[in-house]
Amino acid sequence: MMMMIGLVLGLVICVGLIVYMYKEAFADRVKYMELTYKDFPKGIGEVNIFFISDIHRREVKDPIIKEVIGHDIDLVIIGGDLLEKGVSFKKVKENIKRLKQLGPVYFVWGNNDYEADYHELDALLIDMGVKILDNSAVSFAGEGDERFVLLGTDDLSRERDRLDLAIEDAGEGGFRILVSHDPGILDKVKNEHNISLVLCGHTHGGQIRIFGIGPYELGGFSKNICTDVFISNGYGTTALPLRLGAESETHIINIKSA
Repeated sequence: MMMMIGLVLGLVICVGLIVYMYKEAFADRVKYMELTYKDFPKGIGEVNIFFISDIHRREVKDPIIKEVIGHDIDLVIIGGDLLEKGVSFKKVKENIKRLKQLGPVYFVWGNNDYEADYHELDALLIDMGVKILDNSAVSFAGEGDERFVLLGTDDLSRERDRLDLAIEDAGEGGFRILVSHDPGILDKVKNEHNISLVLCGHTHGGQIRIFGIGPYELGGFSKNICTDVFISNGYGTTALPLRLGAESETHIINIKSA
């Protein structure tokens, strides 16, 4: 009898844990972060970025849009893995439509984006007015010669990344933020690139962490030798629609002068 009770109790705990992990995988969170830099152009004022990475199979839900829409977002940045194999372009189109309600959308390629017909995805994004940062840069002018520069690299795992081309496209000077799906790009960032912040995804924070241990470190903000780094746990999941100890998340990042 005691063995039977133990088995039932164990089963209940396992089912409860799986239900909890499933709910965590589909939670809608917006986290806020404020960053200040002495060299941020005062003529720009401040920049509000909505950063979402690793959407995969998820739909961008109304709670996210409703929470973010009142925050005067200047840039919406998709940090790669907008989809994966088996995700319809109809779903991608709906997600882009929702994100465009928040502000102009910028995109970098992730490894899973290439599991689909990437030529079709490229055409869809261009048709919807999404700016693709594939080893390229875009500049925003402030007062005088002040500039805020957003750079992006293509997928690292397929060796399509060319940080050198993005740096060249950025031109001289400017406050620079680099977006790359894979944090591995940090191995290629040098002091002379003058990149103040790198935004990444890809790792999912380990996605499922047992007793705090996972295949990757938790996402978050850190200081690298050459630059500041922010890695998101991501919005969606891969392989299994489950999360444990690595919250699904999106981010509003406010950047201004110190």
